[in-house]
Amino acid sequence: MAEDVKVKTESQSLAAAKPASFHHVGFAVASIEKLAAGFARSLGAHWNGEIIHDPSQEARVAFLYCGDQRNPAVELVEPAGETSSLHKFLNRGGGLHHICYEVDSLDDQLRESRAGKCLVVKNPLPAVAFGGRRIAWIYTPEKLLVEYLER
Repeated sequence: MAEDVKVKTESQSLAAAKPASFHHVGFAVASIEKLAAGFARSLGAHWNGEIIHDPSQEARVAFLYCGDQRNPAVELVEPAGETSSLHKFLNRGGGLHHICYEVDSLDDQLRESRAGKCLVVKNPLPAVAFGGRRIAWIYTPEKLLVEYLER
């Protein structure tokens, strides 16, 4: 009988959580200033000219939107410092870097990811680009880099 209660409680909590939602796709570029206008034109997107520096990630980012900001974005990411891990990626040609999903609980998502044999490559930290909301990074067995953004 206690098991029935436990199962009901777990299913209720799962029903209360929103499913992960696609937030953006990130492209590694050498220079946002040089490439953002061309990216925006090619995608029929809008860029407001803002570039956000996040020293904890050694990156500068800009977001391009098709329509309004409720739609998934294209994020341009450039290295901001000599030790940025983005340099290695750009040396291999740059391009598609990561996908990002927004989740209710970063801690729960990371537990699920670890159980799915994913490697957590960056533990939760606040992100300047998202007003201090926490992000974390995982690398899947299929070699996909995924960023999770806590709602």
